[in-house]
Parts: sequence; C-alpha cells; structure tokens
Amino acid sequence: MSAAILVAVLVAGGVYLLLQRGLVRVTFGFILLGHAANVLLLASGGMSRREPPLLSTTDPAVAADPLPQAFALTAIVITFGITVYLLALAGNGGDDDAPDVVVEPPGGPTELGDHR
Repeated sequence: MSAAILVAVLVAGGVYLLLQRGLVRVTFGFILLGHAANVLLLASGGMSRREPPLLSTTDPAVAADPLPQAFALTAIVITFGITVYLLALAGNGGDDDAPDVVVEPPGGPTELGDHR
C-alpha cells in the first residue's frame, strides 16, 4: 500500500512540474515520473513477499521474478538519458522568457501591395 501512495505522489508531482513553464522544471518532472516508474516496477516484482532472485541460493519456487528488476534498471538508464538531454537543452539557451526580435526591412516597414 505504501508503494502505491509513493507512486501516486511522485506522479502527481511529476505531472505538476511538467505543466510548468521552465525547461528545468520540466526536467525535474521527467525525473519524478522516472522515479515513479521505477517504484512501480519494483513493487510489481514482489520482493517484499518473496526471496531474492538468486537461483544458486534460493529455491526457484519462492524466488522473486527478476524481470521487473531488469525493467527498472532499463528505466533508470532511459531516465538518465532524458535528463541529460533536457539539461543540455536548458543550458543551451532554452529560455522561454527571451524577448522576440523583430527585424524590419531596410527603408522602414512596408504595407501589403506597396511595390517599390
């Protein structure tokens, strides 16, 4: 039950940060969603009810399923890659508050239909 509450809090915080304006906040939102996915995958493996998935020391009938742990490891790598990419975008001038630059043609603005 506590893993479900933790996943819900992480997803709520991640979605809230994803809806913010700044790119760094969006990055933190993706990080929180990645952590929520990892907790969900590890909770689905049933480690609290079973033994570690080491076949040399544990009977296979009571061993936990190692597949969710492999999925969690893959999710960690994917989350890290997305985090590095988004932080590189944020550090490369991904500022949404930059003023727009309007370039006017030489000789001033012209109206439609004005042929010089």
